[in-house]
Amino acid sequence: MAISFDNRVAIVTGAGGGLGRAYALELARRGARVVVNDLGGARDGTGHSDAALAVVAEIEAAGGEAMSNGGSVTDYDQMVAMVAAAKARWGRIDILINNAGVLRDRSFAKMEPEDFRFVIDVHLNGSANCTKAVWDTMREQNYGRILMTASSTGLFGNFGQANYGAAKLGLAGLTKTLHLEGAKYGIKVNTIAPVAGTRMTEDIFPEAAFAAFAPENVAPAALFLVSEDAPTNMIVGAGAGVVQAAYVTLTQGARLVEATPESVAAQWSEIIDRKGEIVPNSGAEQTMLIMSKLQ
Repeated sequence: MAISFDNRVAIVTGAGGGLGRAYALELARRGARVVVNDLGGARDGTGHSDAALAVVAEIEAAGGEAMSNGGSVTDYDQMVAMVAAAKARWGRIDILINNAGVLRDRSFAKMEPEDFRFVIDVHLNGSANCTKAVWDTMREQNYGRILMTASSTGLFGNFGQANYGAAKLGLAGLTKTLHLEGAKYGIKVNTIAPVAGTRMTEDIFPEAAFAAFAPENVAPAALFLVSEDAPTNMIVGAGAGVVQAAYVTLTQGARLVEATPESVAAQWSEIIDRKGEIVPNSGAEQTMLIMSKLQ
């Protein structure tokens, strides 16, 4: 059955190019009315441009409905104003894709604290700002689909991206709590870890691979994760037409023979044994597993 976004209103941040643009165009093509948010600017977050206006023009030329927004995700009041403008025009907000981001890559030894703070502020605090701005609306209408953008760097690490990785794993953690708090209000929250050839990654990919990893090849996973029948609390990897699932797991662990570091060392192989590991749905499950070991 075809996935439709008719009568849905979507906000996509960082939608002036790359992944955000691909999401916005495909959402609009499938019937959504789209707020195209983009501050513009270079990939390190400096400067600005009219990129959002160009994407709106593309959507309208194809017969869709869209509006542009040039607000910064780091400014909560600007995000509140963006949501208010969308509601004034279309009456509701169904979907939020938190996609806006910047890079300031350096090894940790050479990274200035400001470079660390700024990347965290855009990715993590920026996504929290946008989500907070739509949260009450989604609760009131008993419907919401929110997508956070993590990264393999956050999940698995990558040299020279301590700031980016910290922000991205933080977003996966934000998803895990918001899915619990949103569940009874019909709000589903997921995380995507995209691998795409964009302005952010153009110096990483060889030219041939750059084409295979087009943003359009990530859009199917993103759109599924904000669709009506989406799962919730998933971490999904996507790139070049391949879709993966990633999990935060917990081993059964071991009850220490005695409460000493020596016991941890002696029982280490049992502690890290992955047989019977679980994927907790909340933090309480770690405590429950410990309690079961004490019985």
